[in-house]
Amino acid sequence: MVFSHFSSTAVAAVALLASLGDALPAGIMSKFKRNDNLKFPFGSEKVRGVNLGGWFVLEPWITPSIFEATPGNVVDEYTFCQTLGSGEASNRLQAHWSSWITEGDFAEMKSYGINMVRIPIGYWSVSPINGEPYVQGAYDWLAKSLDWANAQGIKVMIDLHGAPGSQNGFDNSGRKGAIDWTQGNTIAQTHTALNKIRDDHASHPAVAAIELLNEPMGPSLDMDTVRQFYMDGWGALDGSNVAVTFHDAFEGVNSWNNWGAGMWALLLDTHHYQVFDSGSLQMGINQHISTACGFGGAMATNNKWTIAGEWSGAMTDCAQWLNGRGVGARYDGTYWVNGQGSQYIGSCDGKYSGTVAGLGDADYWNIKNFISAQISAFEKADGWIFWCWKNEAAPEWHFKVGLPMPDVRMRCRR
Repeated sequence: MVFSHFSSTAVAAVALLASLGDALPAGIMSKFKRNDNLKFPFGSEKVRGVNLGGWFVLEPWITPSIFEATPGNVVDEYTFCQTLGSGEASNRLQAHWSSWITEGDFAEMKSYGINMVRIPIGYWSVSPINGEPYVQGAYDWLAKSLDWANAQGIKVMIDLHGAPGSQNGFDNSGRKGAIDWTQGNTIAQTHTALNKIRDDHASHPAVAAIELLNEPMGPSLDMDTVRQFYMDGWGALDGSNVAVTFHDAFEGVNSWNNWGAGMWALLLDTHHYQVFDSGSLQMGINQHISTACGFGGAMATNNKWTIAGEWSGAMTDCAQWLNGRGVGARYDGTYWVNGQGSQYIGSCDGKYSGTVAGLGDADYWNIKNFISAQISAFEKADGWIFWCWKNEAAPEWHFKVGLPMPDVRMRCRR
C-alpha cells in the first residue's frame, strides 16, 4: 500500500484504525473522522440535491442549441473549442456561463427544499494543459456560484467531471473517444487540479464535499490504479473538512465495502439510470419502480455513506443526442453506433424534444411516480442528487419544471 500523497497524521491514523480490525462495529471504519467539522451532517440528514449539468462542462443533449450552431464534427467541449478557435469559443462560452445558471436559480432551488448542489467542472477549467484548445473562465464562475449557494444555505459538492485523457470516453468528460486517463502523467495532472480545488475552495463555508472524479470506467481501467488514485486523493484532502466523494467506477454499488478501512469521511457516489440498455428500456413502469427500490435497498447495506449522485425521471433514451451528437435512441430504433443498431420499442414523440407540460397524461404520471419512488429508494441510504436542474428540451431530465419533490406519493416498502 502506497501513501504517497497522505499527510503523516493521516497515515498514522489509518494504521491505527486498520490495526483495530474487527474490534470496530461494521461501517465505522469508513465513517469515522477525527473531528466534527464537516459542513453537512451526512448520515443524519438526507442529501436532497440537483446537478448543475451542462454549465461548466458542455453536453450536446443538455444544450443542443449550442451545438446546432456549430459544424457537425463538434461533439464535445474539446472539439467545440478546437473548431471555433479560442476567440469565438470564449465569446460563446462566456455568454453561456453567465446565463445558464444565475443567482436566482439558487433561490429557486432553496424554495424546492434542495440542500445540496453538485457542480461538475473539467480539469481544463481548473488546471489547463498547454497545447489543448479549451478556453478559460468557468473556474471564475464556479467561485461565484459558491457564494450564491452559501447565501441560500445550500451546500456544494464540487465534482471533477473530466480528467486528462478522458476517464470514460464520454462527451461529458470533455473529450469523446479513447480512454487514456492513467496513461503518462494524467493521474498526476488530475491530482494537480484536485489540489487547486482544495486550496482555493475547500475552506469555503458552502463546500461540503469534493468528488475526486466522475465515472471512471472501471471495466476499461486497471482498478488497482483507480483505487490508489482514490486513496491518494483522500490523503490530499485529509483535514480539509469536506466529505471525500468517490464514484463506484461502474464496479457495482456494493463493491466498495471491503475498501477504505481507516479512511474517514468517505462518501460513495453511485449513479442509477434505467435507459442505457435495451433490457431496461423494455420494462414497464412497475418494473422500473421495483428496480429502483431494490437498488435503494442495496445502497442502504453499504458501510459508507452512499448517495445516488446522478439519476433522473427518464424511462427512455429519447432525449435528443442523449447518446451523443448525431446518435439516435435505442427506444425508437434509431440508435446506430459502430455498426450496431437497436430494435424499436416505442415512440419518442414528446420526449425527443419537448417540455414537461407537453407530455401526455400517462407519460407525465409515470415519470412523476418513478421519480417519487426513486426519492424514497435513495433515502433508504443517504440521499440523492438529481440529474439535472435544467436543460433545453428533455422533459424526463428536468428538475426545475414539474418534479414532485414536495409531494412524494410513490414509496418503496421499507
